[in-house]
Amino acid sequence: MYRYDEIDHRLVAERVAQFRDQTRRHLIGELSEDEFRPLRLQNGLYVQRHAPMLRIAVPYGMLNSRQLTKLAHVARTYDRGVGHFTTRQNLQLNWVKLPEVPDILAELAEVEMHAIQTSGNCIRNVTSDHFAGVAADEIADPRPWAELLRQWSSFHPEFAYLPRKFKIAVNATKNDRTVAAAHDIGLHLTRDAAGELGFTVQVGGGLGRTPILGPVIREFLPSRHLLSYCEAILRIYNRHGRRDNIYKARIKILVKSLGTAEFARQVEAEWETLKDGPEDLCAEEVRRIAAHFTTPDYQLLADKDALFEVRKRDDKAFGRWVERNVHGHKVPGYAVVTLSLKAPGLAPGDITATQMETVATLADDYSSGELRVSHEQNLILSDVRQRDLYPLWQEARAAGLATPTVGHLADIVCCPGGDYCSLANAKSIPIAQAIQSRFEDLDYLHDIGELSLNISGCMNACGHHHVGNIGVLGVDKHGEEWYQVTIGGSQGHGASIGETLGPSFAADEMADVIERLVETYLSHRHADEQFIDTLRRIGVAPFKSRVYATPHEERKIANA
Repeated sequence: MYRYDEIDHRLVAERVAQFRDQTRRHLIGELSEDEFRPLRLQNGLYVQRHAPMLRIAVPYGMLNSRQLTKLAHVARTYDRGVGHFTTRQNLQLNWVKLPEVPDILAELAEVEMHAIQTSGNCIRNVTSDHFAGVAADEIADPRPWAELLRQWSSFHPEFAYLPRKFKIAVNATKNDRTVAAAHDIGLHLTRDAAGELGFTVQVGGGLGRTPILGPVIREFLPSRHLLSYCEAILRIYNRHGRRDNIYKARIKILVKSLGTAEFARQVEAEWETLKDGPEDLCAEEVRRIAAHFTTPDYQLLADKDALFEVRKRDDKAFGRWVERNVHGHKVPGYAVVTLSLKAPGLAPGDITATQMETVATLADDYSSGELRVSHEQNLILSDVRQRDLYPLWQEARAAGLATPTVGHLADIVCCPGGDYCSLANAKSIPIAQAIQSRFEDLDYLHDIGELSLNISGCMNACGHHHVGNIGVLGVDKHGEEWYQVTIGGSQGHGASIGETLGPSFAADEMADVIERLVETYLSHRHADEQFIDTLRRIGVAPFKSRVYATPHEERKIANA
């Protein structure tokens, strides 16, 4: 877990004082709404459908128990006792009061947290793998590199007013858990033939109105050049990105219009003026940043704990939870645990203040006080001893945090949608709840297997619906809420964008639509095939025919 130094503390404290004064001036009429808007946005404050929304940064998804306890206090004191974890590893509070926001930020600063650059046309919160530092399959720990990017991008004067928002992800495994290809810059840690650490660089990814997976513009960038190369990319974007049309302002549009080769050429030419300069990273600086990350005092344990194996075998419910929610760890005898925020009937990603306090206690008792946020909107305990998994499971289940559905259809990724967001065309949460209700049988979910379902309330795609195996997008149809369905999206190394199935559906049809898609998959799959594999093998047509079948055709299918 990264710990602030004196500069970090001073920088955040000064920003709180600055925003407190800006808020005061706005409230007494010295700053107009137009003047205040960019100031509040770069401090994470939106004006939403019902109340201001504050987006709190969780850099590269890392939290400790003290911070989560503070978030619980803030949610209970300044909001309605509930927070929402997002697909970008942040926490949103949906009912804050504008005059109290500076007080919230001051309280967050006490535990080394902030809301800096979680909004606005700037470099947003840098994201990374929620298993970073403990994953057995990682090439190197991505967290120091993500922290270097955070420090470099915070308050960077050249990039405080970009054409549009800008997002960076750092991936360190072959099985990408960050959806790096869907970011403005996707960085993949790798090693060259000589063993030198570096990055494969993708640029121009993004979802939203024009979903694009970013092309690779450099196969290998030596790690010491990370900041100077990113600076070159952002300079080209800042210079040539469009500011006259919000729908064409993202870097993905610039890369597409120039072409990958020409964009890469311009970046390389710009980089020639920057590389081997003051922004290049020396080994000493990388080590200094890495030293700010505390490492748990791991015990010397056996690969497998005997009592854990017995309980996993004898307790069916525990065994099912282990299968779905417990993951491998690089240290023998330890495990990584996903605490699910997808309990049936609740909004995906939502967590109460009481649950936050419970998770903080679980982190202290079982995981060295450390936890992470996944972009699937769940929480992760990163360092749990195998022998502690059973009592942890019992406590998590009592708190409603042990739904054994990670990676299954009921592990729905969902934005707040029209219940909160002023940009949304339709509500997302009721659709998620209807689908969860339809697929609450755990045995049936187990039979279906791996299947991701993502829901967004508008084209901004905060629910990442484009990369769900099944994606749902809320659309406005003559003033009514309807839903467009895509299939074939995927995350990971072979990321893909889903294909629109056809005409949109009414809200009360959505659970039936998902059920028909699942039934089509089950009737066509080969042994051990996941949904995405079957879809890629047989194509979209059988799914489309089943979903749009007439009542007569439905009867024929049922009787076949």
